[in-house]
Amino acid sequence: MSLLTLAVSLPSLKPPQCFETDVTKCKKASTIQLAVFYGALYTLAVGTGGTKPNISTIGADQFDDFHPKEKSHKLSFFNWWMFSIFFGTLFANTVLVYIQDNVGWTLGYALPTLGLAVSIMIFLAGTPFYRHKLPAGSTFTRMARVIVAALRKWQVPVPRDPKELYELDMEEYAKKGSYRIDSTPTLRFLDKACVKTDSSTSPWMLCTVTQVEETKQMLRMIPILVATFVPSTMVAQINTLFVKQGTTLDRHIGSFKIPPASLAAFVTLSLLICVVLYDRFFVKIMQRFTKNPRGITLLQRMGIGLVIHIFIMIIASGTERYRLRVAREHGVVESGGQVPLSIFILLPQFILMGTADSFLEVAKIEFFYDQAPENMKSLGTSYSSTTLGVGNFISSFLLSTVSHVTKEHGHKGWILNNLNDSHLDYYYAFFAVLNFLNFIFFIIVTRFYVYKAEVSDSIEVLAKELKEKTVST
Repeated sequence: MSLLTLAVSLPSLKPPQCFETDVTKCKKASTIQLAVFYGALYTLAVGTGGTKPNISTIGADQFDDFHPKEKSHKLSFFNWWMFSIFFGTLFANTVLVYIQDNVGWTLGYALPTLGLAVSIMIFLAGTPFYRHKLPAGSTFTRMARVIVAALRKWQVPVPRDPKELYELDMEEYAKKGSYRIDSTPTLRFLDKACVKTDSSTSPWMLCTVTQVEETKQMLRMIPILVATFVPSTMVAQINTLFVKQGTTLDRHIGSFKIPPASLAAFVTLSLLICVVLYDRFFVKIMQRFTKNPRGITLLQRMGIGLVIHIFIMIIASGTERYRLRVAREHGVVESGGQVPLSIFILLPQFILMGTADSFLEVAKIEFFYDQAPENMKSLGTSYSSTTLGVGNFISSFLLSTVSHVTKEHGHKGWILNNLNDSHLDYYYAFFAVLNFLNFIFFIIVTRFYVYKAEVSDSIEVLAKELKEKTVST
């Protein structure tokens, strides 16, 4: 962030200000200036990739799974984790956007840089008071050993009795502060990695049952991971096509002109409100019927978010069709001029996107954390961040592909620079169909998914308390 602030502040690191109407006549940035700017962006991306999965993981790790009251608080942790994250996003989409548009980029980047420096100091000051897990080595190496060992022993039969498989004593795991995992009947091919043979005891030839089960748990989540790619692609539309739609509409409230990017603030506001309502009311209502301490399961919560995404794209398609009709009626199709409609006609799709995120995004990060093995929690939460990155790539791929395909055979195309002459309504309808097909895929993979066993009986204790409370009332 410091490098990015310097890149937009120092005259030597940015191209001279340009007042030309035709931007092609402006002086381009030099190679050094581009290198500094993009270097700062890529460094920021790498840093975010390293911190996001780990910060949420260390936060959740502060709760003791063996203490029912702490476990109860842990069930709400990710709701309030996302609340705090998006509270910062709200500040970025409103105050920072306004400062960057009306004051300057220097202050716009300097403020989050200062905030980041303060947060690092707070984190370092609190480090001695946190609960820390002992390092367990590279998760990728542990998984690679299991896969390699299973492939090297692909002809070795797996015994029917799991007790014949290689495993360490409970005391060995207790010394390391970790947990032993019993063998499960799924992905049986990987069990070959822990079949004892006379050939070798190398870690790349013989693995414990626990190592195999850890690998199984990470692999079992991959179909769920794939099912979250499409909704992540929908999230990418917030700051791309949704905002571009806003530039074609009337953005005035009196003398104030709303920056199109600020519309994303309504997604954030919606999410903040819905997360509070979900945690304070929805969970308590559903507990009465399901006797589940979470109210509903994590996969059910994700499923609700997927259904909302279908409706978002149906509404977005209908809204865009109405906008195009008004553009034709007022003769601004060819010119690409402003459509005489308020920008607030886009509010439903922005608000519903926040509602969907309060179900899907929160459940997604909690699911991948909760279902990951105890020694691979950070890798599990990184699945959640991965879906957002993949979603952005898929969004770019679909945009360019659909734009190219729909221009073939002399057709005008669905997606043009002039949105008034485009057919985003068709593109959003295509997204609605894609979301529906993805929901069907999600239902299929969840039918075969088996939740991992809890390391403690805290959930059972909480469920029993709910049943007793229901009987007493």
